[in-house]
Amino acid sequence: MDIHTEYDPDDAETFDEKTRLALGSTALHKPKKKASYESNADVQRWLKEQALEDGGVKPEFNPTFLASLRDAPWIVSSLVQFYDQDLITDVLHVVKSGKEATVYCCAADSSTGIDYLAAKVYRPRMFRSLKNDAIYRQSRMQYDRDGRVVRGGGRHHSTGKSSERGRAARVNSWIEYEFQTQSLLYDNGADVPKPVAQIGNAVLMEYIGDVGQPALTLREVTLERAEAQPLFECILRNVELSLAHNRIHGDLSEYNILYWQGEVTMIDFAQAVDPRYNPDIFSLLLRDIERVCSYFADYGVAADAQELANEIWLRFQGVL
Repeated sequence: MDIHTEYDPDDAETFDEKTRLALGSTALHKPKKKASYESNADVQRWLKEQALEDGGVKPEFNPTFLASLRDAPWIVSSLVQFYDQDLITDVLHVVKSGKEATVYCCAADSSTGIDYLAAKVYRPRMFRSLKNDAIYRQSRMQYDRDGRVVRGGGRHHSTGKSSERGRAARVNSWIEYEFQTQSLLYDNGADVPKPVAQIGNAVLMEYIGDVGQPALTLREVTLERAEAQPLFECILRNVELSLAHNRIHGDLSEYNILYWQGEVTMIDFAQAVDPRYNPDIFSLLLRDIERVCSYFADYGVAADAQELANEIWLRFQGVL
């Protein structure tokens, strides 16, 4: 993947194939233009640090990686406050790109004590791909366009659809809720990335993987048969731990569970629900567990999803 082009999951052709067809085979053997020393990311980072040490003004946030991207202004505006707050210094590469958001690997500011952070930037059209939006809205606290808690559904319904301000408030409440959910779970020992900050349409969190080699999802890896059962049990513990703190993931599957060095990490909590606001959501818990059971069945893990969901739900209600 060209580091100056954002990954498009719907593009099935490779860059080399497109280039060969358009320019002919001889074009591929044309010598590459040598990158200037000054444009090197490490050099740019060092220059910024020197400017600050010498008492200069902090340089403008202008990551070289984003320079040729079509939506670079949107990404920069989404991340600049993390830069201004000395949380990140640069954007290094795309981790993954989906319909609702794109995740970037960022160089962390030295003051954070870590090397890298992951920045999840939501797109304005994020709600187009959210399924069954109504059930999720019914299962969490709602806010109107002025940020006040909505006690009934009518007021939120009318303001949310009647103005851009209402829609923006609704989008922001979803993103804030994801950050709050991730913070809640992390603070209580769940296997989720450590949340760092949330501003507007961007969430900053722990980066899982190495630079240039982000952790893959379970969908993208082949497990050793011997590690399947322990990982399955670990995920179920996380599901029950989440429920004990009033959260159901709501969209859990092999697509949003990371695997890195023998451990799993759950991600993507935009559709998490709170059973206190809608007790009739057992079906979402069951669906999460069914998907996990289905994935691990291919590794010989035998489990009854319905029975597991019933037991976890009854323990949550204090019956077992």
